[in-house]
Amino acid sequence: MSHSYNKIWIHAIWATKNRNHYISHQIERKVYEFIYNQFKDLGCVVRIINGMPDHIHCLFLLCPNKSIAEVIKQVKGSSSHYVNQEKLILDNFSWQTGYASFSISESVMERVYQYIKNQKEHHRKKNFQDEYDGFLNLHGLSEK
Repeated sequence: MSHSYNKIWIHAIWATKNRNHYISHQIERKVYEFIYNQFKDLGCVVRIINGMPDHIHCLFLLCPNKSIAEVIKQVKGSSSHYVNQEKLILDNFSWQTGYASFSISESVMERVYQYIKNQKEHHRKKNFQDEYDGFLNLHGLSEK
């Protein structure tokens, strides 16, 4: 084969430090826009970013010459710096150390997109910990 082809959609989830409710409705648009631009600068196409005050979901196309770890480290680090530099919250903002990421097939793309889009409605019924544990269980992973 003379060419290399990659198309790996990633659903990534990460939380604020100590799951503090830092991402209020007043700042979420600015934070998500900044994160969107970071993904774009890294060569990753973003389908959707949404979340809750204590966590975020991103659906993006992984750039072929970057690892998931590189991309998420850069996005989390630069967005923490941005929130603090712009003084978007009174406290010192940071993300928790870890994250979860899952590859998404084209066949479930729309379902994952709608799930992320409807985060606020979804979380009226299920808290973040239950949601996160459910994703880990669905993918055969465990935090233990």
